[in-house]
Amino acid sequence: MVCGEEKMNKRNINEFIKDKRVILALILIIASIICISTLGIQQGLDLKGGSLIQLKLEEPVDVPTMNIVTNVLDKRLNLYGVQDVKVRPGGDQIVIIEMAGVSPEEVEKLIGSPGKFEAKIGNESAPVALTGADIASVGMYEITDTQWMVPFTVTPSGAQKFAEIAKGKGGEKVYMFLDGKLIDKTPPQLSEELATGKPATELSVTGGAATPEEAQAQANQVYTVLKTGSLPVQISVIGATTVSPELGDQFLNGALIAGLLAILVVSGMIFLRYRRPILAIPIVLTCISEILIVMGIASVIHWNIDLSAIAGLIASVGTGVDDQIIITDEVLSRHAGETTKKRRITRTRMSVRNALFIIFASAGTLIAAMLPLAYVGFARGSSGIGTLAGFAFTTIIGVLVGVFITRPAYAKFVEVFLK
Repeated sequence: MVCGEEKMNKRNINEFIKDKRVILALILIIASIICISTLGIQQGLDLKGGSLIQLKLEEPVDVPTMNIVTNVLDKRLNLYGVQDVKVRPGGDQIVIIEMAGVSPEEVEKLIGSPGKFEAKIGNESAPVALTGADIASVGMYEITDTQWMVPFTVTPSGAQKFAEIAKGKGGEKVYMFLDGKLIDKTPPQLSEELATGKPATELSVTGGAATPEEAQAQANQVYTVLKTGSLPVQISVIGATTVSPELGDQFLNGALIAGLLAILVVSGMIFLRYRRPILAIPIVLTCISEILIVMGIASVIHWNIDLSAIAGLIASVGTGVDDQIIITDEVLSRHAGETTKKRRITRTRMSVRNALFIIFASAGTLIAAMLPLAYVGFARGSSGIGTLAGFAFTTIIGVLVGVFITRPAYAKFVEVFLK
């Protein structure tokens, strides 16, 4: 009798492990663990610490113009060396910038102005000979002691305009302005070869500073602005907040403790409901597997895990527990009264199908409710309802993982071991 039960258990285990739904779940769990350990989890601003800056455009703009603004700012900050930066619109007049691990003062000078470059020959009130829009490409700057130079090329039309204004002005000073401010208080002189009236596409911006460090900073600023282009509208900083890493650590520790307590409470309630470890343990393991897969997806797509994302993950896991209870109750309720093995197997499979139908319908309703929230959130950035975008996105991902991966695997477990 004991030998027969052992054979049956081995047969059940083999049937369970060889099922394609279970194999898919196991592969994704292992892949998620590898991704998390190698790629890591990208933490959001409220966990890692950093700064959030709100910029206001001088007037509302259309979508193409807003895309230009965000692209220029993103390139400028990344080129300047700011790490973990996220730039996104917050409507048609607000831009939100998140920077992990840095203070607003470090980059406010770069992002708080349009970066408008102009060059004038002779005096500061002379006609503009060159603008940032005339620049075709920019080479890496060169530093010689306290002097710096940024080489660049201009478009044919820009070269023609510069040649016409520069003709006959060899030796005169070239005043270069950045956002209306003189770059160098001792402007360089226009070379004679550029004053012949013949267009030249190879030019350079030069300057000097009191120290090599200041020269490095000035050259980097000019290079960055010329490289990324000018913003099409004036912008101004209207708000800047800083989140300390210590506060983020407190948030993260609190979230981990809350998650652990939630798992313990759920485990206790499930055990009290069924009084059978064979049911309680798989439900808890399924929840943990779901969390691992979602975190693995987040690590691959570099999705920021912040407090709202953690809340969405908890919500999706909560729906997963509900779904597993539905599957278990459906099977147990229809199991009662069946005497023959064949009828129990048939009833079990029918019960699992009925439960999965209910679960898919419930998941569809939840995803439909989350989609508008996610859309509005991504469209508006961090302003208003946009702060819930992480919650909606993580909830949707968690529900999809549960519906298509972990809950079918659990349903197979119930189908095999409760038949």
